[in-house]
Amino acid sequence: MTRNESSKKTNLFIILGSIFLTNAILAEIIGVKIFSAERTFGFEPVNWKFFGEYILDFNLTAGAVIWPIVFVTTDIINEYFGKKGVRKISFLTAGLIAYVFVVISVVTILVPADFWLDVNAQTPTGESFDISYAFNTIFRQGLGIIIGSLTAFLLGQLVDVFVFQKLRAVTGSKMIWLRATGSTLVSQFFDSFVVLGIAFYIFGNWELSQVIAVGIINYVYKFSVAILLTPLLYLGHGLIDRYLGKDLAEKMMKEASSDRTFL
Repeated sequence: MTRNESSKKTNLFIILGSIFLTNAILAEIIGVKIFSAERTFGFEPVNWKFFGEYILDFNLTAGAVIWPIVFVTTDIINEYFGKKGVRKISFLTAGLIAYVFVVISVVTILVPADFWLDVNAQTPTGESFDISYAFNTIFRQGLGIIIGSLTAFLLGQLVDVFVFQKLRAVTGSKMIWLRATGSTLVSQFFDSFVVLGIAFYIFGNWELSQVIAVGIINYVYKFSVAILLTPLLYLGHGLIDRYLGKDLAEKMMKEASSDRTFL
């Protein structure tokens, strides 16, 4: 490999890794918020009955909004850098997510300045407001959420790369959409339910029905958006091939597909 080719390969991994890292870490931070998709668009909750026991509304974790970008980026990294590339960026991201949680835990125990509390003591409507309490409540996530997030993230990534490579062995260089959506279909199932089960059922106070309801909606949303983002996958693939050049792109994809082990 020439110096120019090596430079292009490195630059590509840095760009894809940066997109992956930014969205994964941001999704973990904002994921503590559960929002109503229906009310966001001005509709009443659908209140669907599931087996006569579970109420299904379109309630989603805020992190789910951008999580499909993580999985699309994972597929692109997998396409050009294979299992080793995905594993490298996944473990690096997991370490940085843990670092973010540690830093947030530290800053939330710092004693707030009196003037900061005073200037933010009221809402625009004149109601009493404790900004320190609000800050800590939003940013300080419990141990259960941290463990659930990291477990779901790593498990989802490992499953995604494994299924992607298995499908690639069947499809070859064709049918990118099949291996991308197929790996997403499986991996996002684990990601959607593991984090909720650990964080809010095992360590939290949610009922199993709440975990199932929110998990199903999160899974359907993330998978649906991943399918809608398929053209973006092809666009990214085309731009990367043009940047790398046909020979280097084919060489990298061939190397990426050669390792089909799980870990």
